[in-house]
Amino acid sequence: MRSGFGGIIFGIILGLLIPALAAYAYFRFGYAPVATSAAPMPFEKMAAKMALKARINSEAPKSAPIPADEPNLLAGVQIYRQDCAVCHGEPGKAATNIAKGMFPNPPQLFVHTVSDDPVGTTYWKVVNGIRMTGMPAFKPALSDTQSWQVSLLLANADTLPASVLSALSQPMTGAANAPAAAPGTNSDTSNDKSGSISPKHSGK
Repeated sequence: MRSGFGGIIFGIILGLLIPALAAYAYFRFGYAPVATSAAPMPFEKMAAKMALKARINSEAPKSAPIPADEPNLLAGVQIYRQDCAVCHGEPGKAATNIAKGMFPNPPQLFVHTVSDDPVGTTYWKVVNGIRMTGMPAFKPALSDTQSWQVSLLLANADTLPASVLSALSQPMTGAANAPAAAPGTNSDTSNDKSGSISPKHSGK
């Protein structure tokens, strides 16, 4: 009786150890794909999508605290073109070389829009980023208002007014092509956490 029970326990332990050792060997000896050109790991896409969907469903806001009006959409254009377009593209333009070389390829958001997604889903992705995709978290760089502005732009990508579409098509020149100053750094203007822009005092 005891011998049989001991055999069962041994079988359970062995059944747990073999997959664990196989997984360790898979990574330890270089079988796991790490290059962007390599095929995904077994079940990688399924596991990643499952985990992402569950986290967003539990944490994403249900509605935006600001309206999708023209001023907010135009502000979203500036943020998108400065921080997002290099990976996610612009209307009527081909994907950049950076986007083509990433894995997974970032969606071109004016070709395959996210207008069917709740705006809170896009906001969650902007603020938190997504691991192992190249999608960074913009929470350290953008105010909450700015994150909502660019999220509203993308949520309404297929119904944007003419003025916003025109702003998206303008050449990137001057200040629009310069990187944003991180909050709290020394610059002529600074983005506070309310999303407003106020001049720095010279102290005179």
